[in-house]
Formats: sequence, structure tokens, C-alpha cells
Amino acid sequence: MKTGTSSMASVTLGIGIVALISVLYIPIASTASSVAVDPGVRGGAANAGTPFADLTPSELSYFNVGKEDFEEAEDVSDGLGPRMNLDSCAGCHSQPEIGGSSPAVNPQIEFASKDGGKDKVPPFLSLNGPVREARFVRNPDGSPDGGVHALFTVSGRGDAGPCVLEQPNFAREMSRQNVVFRIPTPTFGAGLIEMIPDSVLLANRNTNSATKAALGIRGRANFHLAGRAISGQTNKNGNDGTVARFGWKAQNKSLLLFSGEAYNVEMGITNDLFMTERDEDANCEYAMNPNSITDPDVSSPIDAINSIEKFTFFMRFLAPPTPSATTPGGATSISNGNALFSTVGCVQCHTASFTTGRSAVAALRYKPVPLYSDLLLHDMGNGLADGVSQGEADGQEFRTAPLWGLGQRVFFLHDGRTSDLVEAIRAHASKGSEGNGSVGLYNALSEDKKRDLLNFLRSL
Repeated sequence: MKTGTSSMASVTLGIGIVALISVLYIPIASTASSVAVDPGVRGGAANAGTPFADLTPSELSYFNVGKEDFEEAEDVSDGLGPRMNLDSCAGCHSQPEIGGSSPAVNPQIEFASKDGGKDKVPPFLSLNGPVREARFVRNPDGSPDGGVHALFTVSGRGDAGPCVLEQPNFAREMSRQNVVFRIPTPTFGAGLIEMIPDSVLLANRNTNSATKAALGIRGRANFHLAGRAISGQTNKNGNDGTVARFGWKAQNKSLLLFSGEAYNVEMGITNDLFMTERDEDANCEYAMNPNSITDPDVSSPIDAINSIEKFTFFMRFLAPPTPSATTPGGATSISNGNALFSTVGCVQCHTASFTTGRSAVAALRYKPVPLYSDLLLHDMGNGLADGVSQGEADGQEFRTAPLWGLGQRVFFLHDGRTSDLVEAIRAHASKGSEGNGSVGLYNALSEDKKRDLLNFLRSL
């Protein structure tokens, strides 16, 4: 699907959208029986979780080793903690298969007391709710925080010795409206996302300018342009001045950086990228630092590489989800919904597809990337704002979430606040949001057309 249009077509569409926006937020009369609802998580086999079919035998070996490490539950003796959110990557990324997003049953509930753990389950977690990490918006002195405050500790666990740590006082911080949440992002097709050239992403930002302007859509990449920098671009998220693209705020440039940060922040395991503990209580450290490193003393290269490299190989070689052509609602409804997805302007941020560049990996070279995202930051208004800045992303900005695989996800939005696709769509509208125009056009659709659009989204 082409991402650009001729200037005349763009202007014409823009004028049409301006006219349609005049009906924003006018309630649509309908009977209760005809109201379009979320079809729900698409049933059947998981259409994701497999490696690319054209990997070399060696690449497939690295994928399998990476998957095994991704699934492994860590122990305190491995370096787990002393503060963490869970003990494995797969615990967070398992819906509908390993590498995905939060499962329907939250493993953090059982983990709170695993191996004799003495932790309480924080009030924002529930058995049937999403896996979450918690961030505090402000420090006690009112200055910006934004960092992850781990939910659990190693205190009381069988191999943790005399360590005694207190959990953060989440109830107190919640009463101060100082706690915000994130759920796991799916990693299917991440190797393709990694190989989209920056120039392609930036060029796409400038397409359909009249339509985007009429809808109030802007968008920008997560990098900082500084005219006096030698490279022309300096990146405040700690990377190299190129476009970052992973995470809810596109704060991480590469899968290796994404892996290293998650291993340290989510599980407390230090590694070749993050060398020191986040909590350096000497009574609570039971492994040498860094906990996971490349080992030069083994003969096999696949055994020598560290865990975050193994995680990276798994995610890089993980194929994207396969959409359904007929479920839910049938092929005609899905096709109609695809057209409506463009008509109401969703495609202006959720770009249907890109193409990768000159990857050193043949399986990733010049391949289509039907991710339904522009990977840019957009202001989502005060309704979704979390007050946290990362890199160049401010407290109201989020990366356009890729929609491939959406049909088999359980929880939506950055904090998992809903499992209802209709609620997720409407949450894109609030004061200041770049999604207001498109949500208004969605609200103005007939219930039958809304149903087609929802069927299309759940087919992805």
C-alpha cells in the first residue's frame, strides 16, 4: 500500500475531512441491539510466535537459543533483583505466544510470594488484569522522576539470605496521583522494524500533509536536532542521533538496547550494557556484577554470547503476526473496514506498511513491514498523558502503537486500562490530542460501518 498521494488528491481529501469534522461528537442514534461492539480477542491458533521461514540454519539456532533464554525464569543466584517486576521475559511477553504482550492471567500475582517471597501485591494489579510496571511522575521534592519503581523484592525468597527490603509505598503515591503504568509491548516482527531506514520514516512524516493538517495530526521522531552538533543531530535518549523506535515512547533505538534495559530494570539483572545494580544494598546482592556477560572462556560462540544478545536474536528473527482474511465478520466486512480505516484518518498515523533496507540478514532485507504505525511520537492529549518524559517525548506524547497482531491482544493502551477496543479508540480523543479528528469521524460512522472497522482491526 502506498503511503503517499498526489497533492491534489491530498488537498481534496483534506477538504472533505474538514467538512466531516463539523459533525464531531454529535451522538449517533441507534438501538441497543445495533450498537457495534468489540468482537473480542480473535480465537483459534496464535498467528504469531514463529521464526522467519527463510533464516539460515545458523540463524535459526540462535533464534532457538534466544527463545530458550527468553523463557527461562531467573533466580536470585543468577542476579535476579534485588528489586524486580518479574523473573522472566516470557512472563510479560506471552500473549498470544512467546514474544507477545501481557497474558490474560497476570503472573505477577503468583510471583509476589514465589519461593517464600514476602511482598504484597500492589493495589493496581489483579489476577485478570495486565502485567504492569509502575513509574512515579515526580520525586518527593516535586522534580520530575519518570523512572520505574520495581514492584517486588528478593526479601524472604529461599536463596536471598538476610536481605530485607521494603516495597515502594504505592498506595501513598497513588493517593498523590503520582503513579502511572506501562504494559509490555509485543516484539513480533521487531527485527523488521529495526531495519526500516530513518529516511523512509522521516519522508513518510511529510506525506499527505493537507489531510494530516485537517485532522490536527503532526508527529515527530524521537531525536533532537541541534544545529551546532557535529553530526547535526544529538539524541537525548542516549543513542546516536538517529531515529529511536522501540518502547511506548520510542525511547530505545535498537533491540539490543531494549533488551539490556529490560533485563536490568524489569528483572534487576546487570549486563554488558547496564553494568551496575539499580539498588546496591550489599546485603541483597548474591551474584557478581555484571550478572550476565559475554564469556570469552568458552569455545562455542553461541554459548559465549550474553543473555541480552540471545534475547535480541530471538526478537530480531521473530516473524510478524499473520492477519486473518475472514475472521471476524467475514472477508467483505474486513475489506470494508480496511477502507474505512483510511477514510476516518487512522492510517495517517498507523501507516499500513514500510519496506526494510539493506540488512546484513537476508531474511530482513527489502522486506515488507505491515506494522500499521509510523513509529513517530504524537501528542495524545491529557486523557492519555502520563506526565513522563523519555528522550524527546514529553508527558503527552507516545509512539504510534503498531497494530499488527492486535486481533489477539487482550489489553490496550500504554497502561492496559481497557480490554475493549471501542474504549481504546475513544480514549484517543481528549483535550490536545492529535487523535481528536479521527475519533470524531469514527463516532460519525453508522453502527454497521463501525462494526466493519472493528472487524478489520481484530483481523490484524
